Amino acid sequence: MKAWQHFCTITDHKMKVMVGCFKMGLIWQGLTHDLSKYAPVEFWNGARYYQGVRSPNAAEREDKGFSESWMHHKGRNRHHYEYWTDMNKQTGRYESVPMPRRYLAEMVADRLAACKVYEGKDFDNGSPLRYLLRSREKDLMHPQTRQELEFLLVMLKEQGEKPTFQYIRTHVLKGLPFPWEENK
Repeated sequence: MKAWQHFCTITDHKMKVMVGCFKMGLIWQGLTHDLSKYAPVEFWNGARYYQGVRSPNAAEREDKGFSESWMHHKGRNRHHYEYWTDMNKQTGRYESVPMPRRYLAEMVADRLAACKVYEGKDFDNGSPLRYLLRSREKDLMHPQTRQELEFLLVMLKEQGEKPTFQYIRTHVLKGLPFPWEENK
């Protein structure tokens, strides 16, 4: 039963992201979003730890001390900021690098869909921003990525989905400057 529920949840999420990506003009990314969730390591761990109200990765992490599913997922999906880390030659440490805009856009659609799926009737357009602000991840992202993501999630909260996706399609994905970059 949990396997079926997990399948329905990840498929619902994938379809919501696909619609969002299509609205932004990211057809291929919409079609291929999160296909790794159907790989055995992600799917069966997801089914085992399925709860329906949050990511099974969190439950797997609580149980095992790490999430094998998440490590598999983040290494294959460019819409996660964790994918965008590399060795800094000056410091000899792994550090975040700025995300390309097309994956930033997909990340917005991904976060929006995740909040819709997990929050259900409690969802509102401010949900993705609240999730970001209360998480530690904002401290782990590259500062440029964090600033761009936060700007888009504030826009989503204040203006809604349609104007935000339109801005991403006509401005962000065209490489036009964000407001704070215009005077540079």
